[in-house]
Amino acid sequence: MSRRHAKKLEVPVERDFTGGLEFRKSYVGSTGDEGLDRQISEMAKEVAKPGNEELLAEMMTTAVRLSRDGVSKGDFKLMNRALKEMREAEIVFESWQKFRKVSVFGSARTKPDEPEYIAAKEYAARMRDHGFMTITGAGPGIMAAGNEGAGAADSFGLNISLPFEADPNEFIAGDPKLIDFNYFFTRKLSFVKESDGAAGFPGGFGTMDEVFEALTLIQTGKAKVYPLVLVDAKGGTYWKFWEQFVKDHLLRLGLISESDMSLIHVTDDLDEAVEEVVGFYRVFHSYRYVGKRLVLRLMNRLSDASVKALEKEYSDLIESGGMKQCKALKAEENEPELAELPRLVFNHRKGDFGRMRELIDAVNKAEAEA
Repeated sequence: MSRRHAKKLEVPVERDFTGGLEFRKSYVGSTGDEGLDRQISEMAKEVAKPGNEELLAEMMTTAVRLSRDGVSKGDFKLMNRALKEMREAEIVFESWQKFRKVSVFGSARTKPDEPEYIAAKEYAARMRDHGFMTITGAGPGIMAAGNEGAGAADSFGLNISLPFEADPNEFIAGDPKLIDFNYFFTRKLSFVKESDGAAGFPGGFGTMDEVFEALTLIQTGKAKVYPLVLVDAKGGTYWKFWEQFVKDHLLRLGLISESDMSLIHVTDDLDEAVEEVVGFYRVFHSYRYVGKRLVLRLMNRLSDASVKALEKEYSDLIESGGMKQCKALKAEENEPELAELPRLVFNHRKGDFGRMRELIDAVNKAEAEA
């Protein structure tokens, strides 16, 4: 077994890839049978972890209602298996919540002697040396390069059951951090939910699917803003032409905004690709929402002049009031491990997460408090 290089970081124990939306109150509803509702409520209180009673009751109620709604057996099986796959992934990742991770996407057809494979292998190794674990699709090609570069001790494999390419690569096969999926959607959820950034290397439809999935979730605010870097081997043009297509067609036709381009970074330089992810967490740590307030958790306080400059430059993101630095809010008491981090708080006008990415970049470059 390879020696572990990744370092524990002070990141949330409960990783919230929605940026705080998970803290919304649950609505249990009813099965339509008061007696059954009481039984479900009592059972949930008996078996659920403290704080999860209503959520478990809601899930049980939903399952009962599904069974009564005439859902086909095939659809019932799909939902049941999807829940099982999500549970398995949760069990595997639970022990590694305090480690930063980067997802690596790319072609299964790339050969070990090709420049893209070599670049992906080197990238994963460098990210490991910066304390990041690597998540791949567990297959051959770029996926194998990611697992090889990071080493089994510092990587995960999210294997997908296919009529072809179904066997995990030799660098993650047999490892307890290898997870088997039947559905692409549960697998893609884990790629986004469990990572702190993503690196896309050249690939086919599957790679495009994974890149656009992450990009769409970030752009629409359904997933937290995080770095998405698209990496070519030195001199490669795969992502350069992709980016040009996006600009020439999507951007030109007004199908995306100019600021949406800030959600991606295209490069053929590995130093730049590593810095895009590592540098994102230099000052910025994480964020969540408390009502309308966006709470940015930082590694150090910013100077008053920096806060004023940020408030002016990013006034379009502020719905009302201004930006202020403060201690943890009372609503954040359920994340005690983050209590000591300084906060930058403002009422967020949602809708442009590319601009939010630009704000985070500016925070990382801002002057610290003396």
